[in-house]
Amino acid sequence: MERYIGMDVHAASCTLAVISEKGRKLKDFPVETNGQALVEAIRMIPGHKHLVFEEGLQSAWLYETLNPHVDDIVVAGIATSRGPKSDKRDAYGLAEKLRVGNLDKHVFKAPREFTRLRELSRIHITLVGDSVRVKARIKSLYRSRGIFVSGTNVYGVRHREEWQKQLASSTQTRATRLYDHLDFLLEQKKQAEADLLREAKKHPIVRILETAPGFGPIRSARLVPIVVTPHRFRTKRQFWAYCGLGIVTRSSSDWVQTADGGWIQARVPQTRGLCRQYNHVLKSIFKGAATTVITQRNKGPIYARYERLLDGGTKPTLAKLSLARMIAATVLRMWKDEEEYDPGRAGPPTETREG
Repeated sequence: MERYIGMDVHAASCTLAVISEKGRKLKDFPVETNGQALVEAIRMIPGHKHLVFEEGLQSAWLYETLNPHVDDIVVAGIATSRGPKSDKRDAYGLAEKLRVGNLDKHVFKAPREFTRLRELSRIHITLVGDSVRVKARIKSLYRSRGIFVSGTNVYGVRHREEWQKQLASSTQTRATRLYDHLDFLLEQKKQAEADLLREAKKHPIVRILETAPGFGPIRSARLVPIVVTPHRFRTKRQFWAYCGLGIVTRSSSDWVQTADGGWIQARVPQTRGLCRQYNHVLKSIFKGAATTVITQRNKGPIYARYERLLDGGTKPTLAKLSLARMIAATVLRMWKDEEEYDPGRAGPPTETREG
């Protein structure tokens, strides 16, 4: 006896809808968004239970809480909803899509893997973003008063007094508060980075991946808790798509009719671009690694390919994208083989244009 359970999740309540293996609607009911209440509600449903809910803020917690109490659990990517909408409709819709295998996107969840490393990585990413935001506000303050500012010495303690003297007295108080905020964030970021690196040393795979081109302990520590396992990706192309580096083509009106009534494929212009659904942190990691390789001008096979692309007339932005794809493919192979980076295995000096 198979039971397919769709759950529409909200902050205060969850709506559960149950259908049979033949698609018959059995029952639906609300439950408080509480771990114990949800577990008790799931246990009351007989048969083999298949649960589905959408990706969201609480999805990792729900997956960890309910996974031991169901036979199968799926986190679905959020789909655009059209037409009539309600909690009950959404829950039944998810259950029916799970029953017929029509879910557009399955979201990978492994909340118990690299838990502490993941949380420390999130703290570090947040503090880095907050620091950048405050720095932008400081520069914006000077520019709003007609003071040209560039570089980074405007943030340093040594030159602050010189910069603040250029501001009106009414504005200097605001600058002082922004500088105090920046000092606090930088100290917090320093501590968060130390905690992250300390935890990363406990995982051998982090030490292996930090030998990749353009990588280091910070980037590898961020990468590992997001990907969790490289075996999620059968080929490098799937990994590229997940990282926002997969090239896709789009076309329309592909077929034209011939004089004898047959059909041939027309040579229509195809729009090329990158996949639109991806992990933003991973994309920043690999684009940052590509920037590091370019800046350091490391005379290895990876950088040699980049130079060859430029010599062949490729635009620098596209060459950098290709470099990021090369690094991503290299990291995936290193992780699967659990081997440190070997320049001799970087492959022949050819471009990877396949999407």
